[in-house]
Amino acid sequence: MSEERPEGGRWALAEYADGSVRVCPLDERGRAAGPIVREPGAAEAVRARPRVARWVWRSTAAVYPEVLAAGLRVERCYDVEAAEALLLGHEGRYGRPRSLSAAFARLRGLPEPDDPPPAAADSAQPSLFAAGPVPLPAEADPLAALLEVYAGQLVRAAAAVRPERMRLLLAAESAGTLVAAEMGRAGLPWRADIHRRVLGELLGERYPGGAPPRRLAELAERVSVAFGEGVRVRPDLPADIIRAFARAGIKLSSTRAWELREIDHPAVEPLLEYKRLYRIHTAHGWSWLRSWVRDGRFRTEYVPGGAASGRWTTNGGGALQIPRAVRRAVVADPGWRLVVADADQLEPRVLAAISRDPGLMTVAGGAGDLYAALSHRAFSGDRAAAKLALLGAVYGQTSGDGLRHLADLRRRFPLAVAYVDEAARAGEEGRLVRTWLGRTCPPGGAEDREWDGEGEPPAPGGTPSARARGRFTRNFVVQGSAAEWALLMLAGLRAMLHGMRAELVFFQHDEVIVHCPAEEAEAVTEAVRAAGESAGRLAFGPTPVRFPFTAAVVECYADAK
Repeated sequence: MSEERPEGGRWALAEYADGSVRVCPLDERGRAAGPIVREPGAAEAVRARPRVARWVWRSTAAVYPEVLAAGLRVERCYDVEAAEALLLGHEGRYGRPRSLSAAFARLRGLPEPDDPPPAAADSAQPSLFAAGPVPLPAEADPLAALLEVYAGQLVRAAAAVRPERMRLLLAAESAGTLVAAEMGRAGLPWRADIHRRVLGELLGERYPGGAPPRRLAELAERVSVAFGEGVRVRPDLPADIIRAFARAGIKLSSTRAWELREIDHPAVEPLLEYKRLYRIHTAHGWSWLRSWVRDGRFRTEYVPGGAASGRWTTNGGGALQIPRAVRRAVVADPGWRLVVADADQLEPRVLAAISRDPGLMTVAGGAGDLYAALSHRAFSGDRAAAKLALLGAVYGQTSGDGLRHLADLRRRFPLAVAYVDEAARAGEEGRLVRTWLGRTCPPGGAEDREWDGEGEPPAPGGTPSARARGRFTRNFVVQGSAAEWALLMLAGLRAMLHGMRAELVFFQHDEVIVHCPAEEAEAVTEAVRAAGESAGRLAFGPTPVRFPFTAAVVECYADAK
């Protein structure tokens, strides 16, 4: 149904137990500014109001799929539960329940209901039973509760350390929830026939009864033979491997690939190959293909801000860890292309922008290889030393050559190194540590182990350690600020693609894939690059720092690199 004010401004949308929704326009303070209208569902509410500037609702993940299924799209939203998590962290209450029901209970001085247990990120099986909303108190009206919590969040955001940045962060996080839902619905083009062929080439034929495929069995046999006649070793059991090497007089602390590569032993080569193929077999093998690929698309549930740093995770399918060999199955539809774009050396550029170090901003002001430019400026042309120094500053790798190179970096770029040093010091002292826009680091300590700079840093929650938390917060301010840039880039790119047939189908930290008709590929490539530069200006203000992309237009994902 429609009414006298069908468009413009902000509108609230609340779900009710019978499947209907209530909607109303809002004023600047988040209060109802017009009549409350009942609609049969979220899709009908959006269809009747095609030009609403921003929808305010409990959760995009709960509401937007119905809207997308009806062939509709919204321009902007405000996700109350995503905002609650950010505001709680900023206020030093990280980990408190984030649901609308919990936020409402806090306002009313009532006991806070727990959030549903989170789905296992990147689990191997689909989530068949998604947790529903946490129920409100029996006497609470869903729309009234939504408006009360939203109005309170506006006040809390205005009281943040940097209100303008916090408001931008809340908007960016909500924009990310729209992108995540749309990507999940679009899906990544996937050729099951090619995937099966790749598995056959890599793993060999399958044996009945759940036995490992031929290639894994052969490698397991080679590993055992390498340890001596009569020795049987299970390569998929780390404890077996460590014991076998111990019997050979070699002490290992883990079976990670980098540690194995330092050993001179005939078992290493087949063991490393076994580990690589075993990962493909278990994470993206035949069972995965049956579970996750339907109608030529791989669809997963993206979780914006799923990691402590603000990086995205996924619920199921290992979407963020697709092996290079398996990427051969990611093939564009006939007549379409994949625009695969990687942000170039994103975290060092972000460090330049947030530290405001004049020298590093100058280095990051070019669109070329940042490490090469840095090496010519400060490391006598030694690119490897420049990279080691800069990553050592971000990740806290300060032993050996890294310590010497870091000293060189500190002399040349004192503000950049001081920025991450202060973040580490604040973490060690137990202070709140924030990204550029205001995402706040979790409290506590990470396990006291060395961080190797790959993937997500170890999250707090293990054995408290000031030193470990300092390493985490040193990287957190850079990686988290990079995640904020990525949110703004995605939001900008989504807007630029509107009206085209192109679809955002994949995002991973600093990489984005757009599936588009061949004739749109050039325009999409330019849109990606424009979105990156625009995000840099919006996130960090006017700086010389550039945020370039390396983009490839391909038919197959594996051909992009």
